[in-house]
This record gives sequence, C-alpha cells and structure tokens, in this order.
Amino acid sequence: MAVTARILGADRLQVDLDQLDETIITALKKGVKEAAEAVRDDTKQTVPRASGHLQENVDIRYENDGLTAEVGWFDDESYYATYLENGTRSRPAQPSLGPALERERGRYRARLTEEVRKVLR
Repeated sequence: MAVTARILGADRLQVDLDQLDETIITALKKGVKEAAEAVRDDTKQTVPRASGHLQENVDIRYENDGLTAEVGWFDDESYYATYLENGTRSRPAQPSLGPALERERGRYRARLTEEVRKVLR
C-alpha cells in the first residue's frame, strides 16, 4: 500500500489549459516540481530513521504532463510508512509526510504565482 500526498497544479485553474501560453504551463509545472521537491525533502528530514529505508525511498511521481505530483513511498518494502503516519493501537502516530505537505500548503500558491509572474514580466 503506497503512502502518498498529491500536489495539483491544474485542477483549480478556471481556464482551459489549451488556451494558456506554453510558457505559463511550463511555469506551473516548475512550481509543482518545486513544491513536490520541498515536500519530499522536508519528509526526508523528519521521517523516523530506524533503518533509513523510508528516508532513502520517499519519492515523487509526476502525472498530467507534470501538472500533478505525488510524493510518498511507492515500493512494497515501505508498507510500514502507513503505520508511522497514522499510528496503530499500540503506537502513536509519527507523521512526516502529512506535516510536510501542510507546511508546503502555505507556500504553494505563492510559489505558483511567482513562477507565472516571472514569465509574464
């Protein structure tokens, strides 16, 4: 079972992406990439390091031609990330991915806006 967080760059746009200039789409992709990398890097810093496996294997997958990113653990050996993120009956949660996503959420809109502004100048 994969433990992931999604970062969307296209879902909330009110205009049709086909009508946007390619440089704006490229700027949005760059913002999504930067946000995904920030979440991944933050997660690497805060995930429990018993064996180092989760720290080494947190990864990013891109979809929707780079306008959507999924950050998390995708390999079968990282199944226990779910237990760390959510806790169990006998162990409290030690989340790292969720808090990293929340920290990025506050910067995300500004990150996308700045990338689009750069190309419009």
